[in-house]
Amino acid sequence: MSETAVATPAVIDRHLVPRPYPARTASLPHGRFTPDAAWLGSLLAHKYPGVVAQSMEVVQLFDSHTTKLRVAVDWNEAGQAAGLPRNLCIKSNWSGMFDDVDIHALEARFYHFLTDKLTANTATCYYADWDDDGSARGVIVLEGLSDRGGKFGHSTQHAGVDGVASALADLAKLHAGLWESPVITPEAAPWLPTSMAVPVDYDQVRIMWHWIEENLKDPNFRAIAPRHYLDDARRVERAYDRLVTFERAFDAPYCIILGDCHQGNTYIQPDGERMWVDWQLGRRGRPWRDLTYFTVGSLTIEERRQNHRDLIAHYRDCLIREGATNIIDLDTIWNEQVPRWVMYGIQAWVANMDHWGQNGLPMNERFFAAGEDLGSWKLLGE
Repeated sequence: MSETAVATPAVIDRHLVPRPYPARTASLPHGRFTPDAAWLGSLLAHKYPGVVAQSMEVVQLFDSHTTKLRVAVDWNEAGQAAGLPRNLCIKSNWSGMFDDVDIHALEARFYHFLTDKLTANTATCYYADWDDDGSARGVIVLEGLSDRGGKFGHSTQHAGVDGVASALADLAKLHAGLWESPVITPEAAPWLPTSMAVPVDYDQVRIMWHWIEENLKDPNFRAIAPRHYLDDARRVERAYDRLVTFERAFDAPYCIILGDCHQGNTYIQPDGERMWVDWQLGRRGRPWRDLTYFTVGSLTIEERRQNHRDLIAHYRDCLIREGATNIIDLDTIWNEQVPRWVMYGIQAWVANMDHWGQNGLPMNERFFAAGEDLGSWKLLGE
C-alpha cells in the first residue's frame, strides 16, 4: 500500500453542490457530443431569458481530456442585449474519456463562485453550470480570447529570463489576491479542493499510469530520462507519495493556485500581462506548487541553472509587494519547497501525451534535469 493510502484525510463531498440553474432539468451531455446552435441557445437561456442562438459555426475543435470548441454565434436581439459576443469557447468533457475525475464540474464552479473575486485577470465567463448528481459533468462558455489581440501560451514557448520574471510578477498577483482570505476557507467554499487532499492530486500517478507506460516505450523519451528512473519507473510514484505527505503536514497560509501552472494554460495580453485561463485543477493551496511548475517548465535548463534562485527571490518580493504576509523565508522556499515540488512536474509530464496539445519531450527534459540538479529524488526518499 502506498504511503498516502494509509491515511487519506476526509474530503468534503463536492459532487453534490447544487447546480446554479434549477430550471435545467436534463443532464448535461456526456460522451461523444457536438453542440449545435439550438443546444447552446437553450443552455444559455437559463441565465439570459429569451436568448436564441440563430446560427453557430464551429471554428476549431480541440479534443483531449477536455473538449474545447471555438464557435462563432449569431444571437437574436435578446442575446445581443445581454452582451453575448459572437466569438466564444465552449469547454466541457465530450472526449469519451476521463469520466472518473472531477475537473470539469470543478472548473465550472470555480468560474461561477470565485473568478470574480480574483485580483488577477482570467477569461470572462458567460455561463458556468454543472450536474449535481455526482457525475462530475460541467460546462463553461468563455469569451473568445483571440478577440483581445494577444496570444495563447504554449509549453514550448521561449519566454526568456525576463519573460519568466514578468510572468512571476503576474503569478504573485494571482496568489496574493486571496492570500489567507476567508472566502476560500473550507467553510466558505466547501466545493474547493485543498491541494494534495483529493484523488486527482494524490492519486495522479496511479490515475495516469497507462500513459506513463506508453511514454516508457518511446525511445526519444527513454533517451532523456535518468537511468535510475528507467530501471524502476515506480520511483516516481513513491517519491510523489512522499511529496503529498510533506505538503499535508506543512503549516503555512493558503491562497488560490492554478494547480496546473505552465505556459500552455496562460494567455498573453497585448500589454504582456499573463492571464491564467485553465482552472480544472484550481485549488486552495500553497504557491510553491505553481511557482516551481511554471519556473522550471518555462526556462531552458541553462537559464534555470543560472537564474533559478534569483527568480524565486524576485517572486517572493513580488508576493510581499502584493500584500501577502507570513511568507516563509527564501532559504526554506529554495531548499525545502522547490526541490520537492519538482516531483510534481516530473510526474505530470511523464504522463503527457503530445496529441493532447503540449509537447512533452522538452518539458520532461527540463524537469528531469531539475530533479537531478536539486536533489529532488534523494530529498523525497529515492
